[in-house]
Amino acid sequence: MRRPIIAGNWKLNKTIPEAIELVNGLKRNLYKIENVDTIVCPPFTALSSIAEIILSSNIKLGAQDLFWEEKGAFTGEVSGPMLKDAGCSFVIIGHSERRQYFAETNETVNKKLKAALKAGLTPIVCVGEKLAERESGKTFDVVKDHVVSGFKEIGDADARKCIIAYEPVWAIGTGKTATPEQAQEVHEFIRNLFSKLYSSQTASLIRIQYGGSVTPENIAALMAKPDLDGALVGGASLKPDSFSELIKKTSEVKAK
Repeated sequence: MRRPIIAGNWKLNKTIPEAIELVNGLKRNLYKIENVDTIVCPPFTALSSIAEIILSSNIKLGAQDLFWEEKGAFTGEVSGPMLKDAGCSFVIIGHSERRQYFAETNETVNKKLKAALKAGLTPIVCVGEKLAERESGKTFDVVKDHVVSGFKEIGDADARKCIIAYEPVWAIGTGKTATPEQAQEVHEFIRNLFSKLYSSQTASLIRIQYGGSVTPENIAALMAKPDLDGALVGGASLKPDSFSELIKKTSEVKAK
């Protein structure tokens, strides 16, 4: 059985003191949760501080992005080895906001994925369609393109180390959420795609998160679907009570 994974993407939020306060709240609320992988992804500035606080807890640390080179004249970038040094074990790659605002492409996703794996980080690879693409019936074409191109030249053993996050772009920060049935349909498609690209065993092992206006109110219905293995959470991860409630409900659903 795949272990559920809930990751909080804090985006451009939280100073270091605010980040520390949030994580201390999560530690108090979640210390009894043993069947869910809980990840927090603060901004780069707070990574080292958070790493120290969660060292002996059940919370793990992720970054929101990385660059594909290990070092060099790349002003403003952060490499995989730097993230490892800061205490990270996960990194988000190819988030739709990176595509929208910072010219991320399938090619750069692929380069970053390889760099993350080389650095020993677990990549959370984002895929998903825009509203116009869904309305024109291109959801599966877009998702397939993101997966196939993003995983170019990635072998079976490395593919198994990755997490996929399906994030319908039209549901991110909009209050709109894909129905559990819509999410399950795409998650099942992604799993079947990995079966064709790699093997049925790899497809059965890879964890696929849902991301898009996830809240404590809708998480249980989403997690009840067989191919939804967790969530990549935005706004609801910025408060300890709402994020903790998400994780607790996931724990309850997946324990059944």
